[in-house]
Amino acid sequence: MPTPLRHYVHPRQEIVETIERIYRYRMTTTSGGNVSIRDENGDIWITPARIDKGSLRREDIVCCRAGGGVEGPHKPSSEYPFHLAVYTARPDIRAVVHAHPVALVAFSICRVPPNTNLLPQSAHVCGRVGVARYALPGSDELGRNIADVFRQGFDCVLMENHGVVIGGASLAEAFQRFETLEFTAKTIVKASQIGQVRYLTAEQVEQSKRPAAEFPEFDPGPATTAEKDARRLVCDFVQRGYRQRLFTSTEGSFSARLGEDEFVITSYGIDRGSVAPDELTLLRGGHCETGKRPSRAATIHRAIYRRHPAVRAIANALPVNATAFSVTPTALDARTIPESYIFLRQVGSAPFALQANPEHLAQMIYPDSPVLLLENNGALVVGGSVLETFDRLEVLETTAEALINSQRIGAMVPMDNAAIELLIQTFLSKTG
Repeated sequence: MPTPLRHYVHPRQEIVETIERIYRYRMTTTSGGNVSIRDENGDIWITPARIDKGSLRREDIVCCRAGGGVEGPHKPSSEYPFHLAVYTARPDIRAVVHAHPVALVAFSICRVPPNTNLLPQSAHVCGRVGVARYALPGSDELGRNIADVFRQGFDCVLMENHGVVIGGASLAEAFQRFETLEFTAKTIVKASQIGQVRYLTAEQVEQSKRPAAEFPEFDPGPATTAEKDARRLVCDFVQRGYRQRLFTSTEGSFSARLGEDEFVITSYGIDRGSVAPDELTLLRGGHCETGKRPSRAATIHRAIYRRHPAVRAIANALPVNATAFSVTPTALDARTIPESYIFLRQVGSAPFALQANPEHLAQMIYPDSPVLLLENNGALVVGGSVLETFDRLEVLETTAEALINSQRIGAMVPMDNAAIELLIQTFLSKTG
């Protein structure tokens, strides 16, 4: 995870923005959860007790001074004791997130930590998950139980019959771990409904840590109108994808072609929920614009663009239902409704060991298979435009969700060969 940048956002504002994001995506309730930051003076800024998380204001945030005393219009969260205990046990931790997101609560009430070796991202961002013994909320005992687990080196701690506590060197880092862990838990729950969940081995996790390809830098000069349009369009759809949970704040890559060997792509370490045009990276002829660090997927996108002139946009994404198929041996059959087959065709699958080979992925992806499920790594989607690629990604996720939901109803009945042939003749014969 990138080293947190020096910034100038006040802890009050940072906490309000983070709680707003957590509440917006139903990862906490009106009364549940709390967030804190320990500043450079040792003061702890924390959400207040019994204040609506859906309408929290900057002035509601409470400051618990290091030297004693509390400042603010409300009492600090009743869980303040365990926040303080975590900070005492781990001087490196500067922010704590606690909440009750539904998937992690499911693991909490089973007292089983989610296995983060499900995906490279979850293994790297979250690490192993510890478990803290149950104790009365707000009690000193609960604080001791949680702090004991953090002291062992865990950054993510599941609380028995309660929820989760996440620590980080910044609130941004703690939130990213929290969001990624809940996504991982959701994916495991979804995947278990369709097949045997497959986890990465320790060797595969280590393999996924390989350094990203380095591109020589170049000065691109003033941006053209076409580049400006592409940057804005990519940002608009990445932010939409984040709102629709097709990307997480830390994961997901989107690019748009500009020329024969020229494209803009999301950059490494940039928050997908608020990405701006100047935060994207321009690549041209295998060179990267000065001072930028492109997504690790850049070599794959370049190989696809070079092999397939008709491809104008590419997305790597981690929508939870499609990712559930990527972590099981169960195939995603797109013969569900006409729209699904027209957009997805034959959904392929790339073994984990081959994902490090961009040229191999480029051979697998297009035109008859515009979607690839990457084993334990989400999905790769291409299209003839940014809009088509995003639309295809949405259709992929809704199709995967419908297939998972159908498991509780009966056996899925695919459209027959005659129906498929008619779809091909009517809608795909000119493009397929």
